[in-house]
Amino acid sequence: MNDYALFDSARALPDGTREILPEALASAPAGRRRRIVDVREQHEFTGELGHVAGSKLVPLSTVTREASHWDHADEIVLICRSGGRSGFAARELKSLGFPRVINLVGGMLAWNEAKLPVEKG
Repeated sequence: MNDYALFDSARALPDGTREILPEALASAPAGRRRRIVDVREQHEFTGELGHVAGSKLVPLSTVTREASHWDHADEIVLICRSGGRSGFAARELKSLGFPRVINLVGGMLAWNEAKLPVEKG
């Protein structure tokens, strides 16, 4: 099993990060080395848009601190409301030496628009 299949299939960006569409994340087989990180605030994570099953809430202001405990070999998928904050987090993690960071294009707005399952609360 390729632990980095999602990263390998994601679109490469000039800054060294990658991006994927919601459907690609939803249909990807679980990755043993995959970490799904939602960088929104608590009220957004549990709010109207919900969150992706299996994602962990790590607000943007705490990403750098939390990342100090993460394995650099992990594939890290970042999610926010629309893709802006998660894109910023992806670039930050890349600058910290994480080689496999992926931003979810359009964030939870696009995820919901695609009518993919969400968890709430």
